[in-house]
Amino acid sequence: MTGFLDMVRLACHALAACLIAASLSASAQDYPTKPVRLVVPTTPGGGTDLAARAIQPKLSEYLGQQVLIDNRPGATTTIGGEFVARSEPDGYTLLMGVSSLTIVPHILRGLRYDPMTAFTPVSQVVVSPNIIVAHPSLPTRSVQELIAFARARPGQLNFAAGGAGSSQHLAIELFLSMTGLKMVHVPYKGQGPALIDTIAGHVSLMMANVLSALPHVKDKRLRALGVTGPKRSAIAPGIPTIAEAGVPGYEVLQWYGVLAPAKTPRSIINKIHAVTVRAVQDPQIKRRFISDGGETVGNTPEEFAAIIQADYKKWGKVVKDAGIKVNQR
Repeated sequence: MTGFLDMVRLACHALAACLIAASLSASAQDYPTKPVRLVVPTTPGGGTDLAARAIQPKLSEYLGQQVLIDNRPGATTTIGGEFVARSEPDGYTLLMGVSSLTIVPHILRGLRYDPMTAFTPVSQVVVSPNIIVAHPSLPTRSVQELIAFARARPGQLNFAAGGAGSSQHLAIELFLSMTGLKMVHVPYKGQGPALIDTIAGHVSLMMANVLSALPHVKDKRLRALGVTGPKRSAIAPGIPTIAEAGVPGYEVLQWYGVLAPAKTPRSIINKIHAVTVRAVQDPQIKRRFISDGGETVGNTPEEFAAIIQADYKKWGKVVKDAGIKVNQR
């Protein structure tokens, strides 16, 4: 009798698994049947938010459902990240991920999710270099002048970054490490507030993303000193790279991309990928990103996953070499 009951239980479990699989398959075929939430783990006005809002209209059009932007900033993007990681893997809650996703595991202790396993990459949307910008009152007009000025005043200059441990923060920590400079880090909850205070002169300089900083450079509210990419930005060819301006080997690129919770059905991932790539290939969106200093991507989930893994290793070394302390979330 016991053996018979065990067989019945196994049969019931198998039937339940089949029903769940059938339900997921049906859901995937019908997807989407309601609005989709695109979580932005930063404040409005920063590069991540701008990237999300740039593709939002086309995503809504191609999916046939409204895509809603949901800003959930804080804790170095992990508040928004955790929200998505814990959401149902049904395609209705997505993350506009940013490079700091590969950094937070190295600098935050006590995370309630693993950013490296909690998501299924869909596609990169855009990549762009960061840019060192200074308030016009700072008497430096180049990277070399900044290095000389800061070296003569160790610990006297302050710099802003959109969150402790953010990609911009580590980008400038890498700069400080490679030049032997000492500055005071002033953390903010996002690019938006950091830019506001730098423009106001409350901090001397910041490492910002070109997407969000270049408009203020054009308006002369900030002064650009150097870009972090391997080549000059097509939209601002007059601004030298940091490498050519005096720090050989320095290179940092920021990326933004769409991710879904882990275990999201592949058929849903494929549909989100298709509409994301279609959106970033739209001529109007490409021109918008280029005008802000970015470059659209639209790669495969596998290519995006490989980039995430490579960045994870890179930033782990930077954190270790720069002696950045691990903090409790």
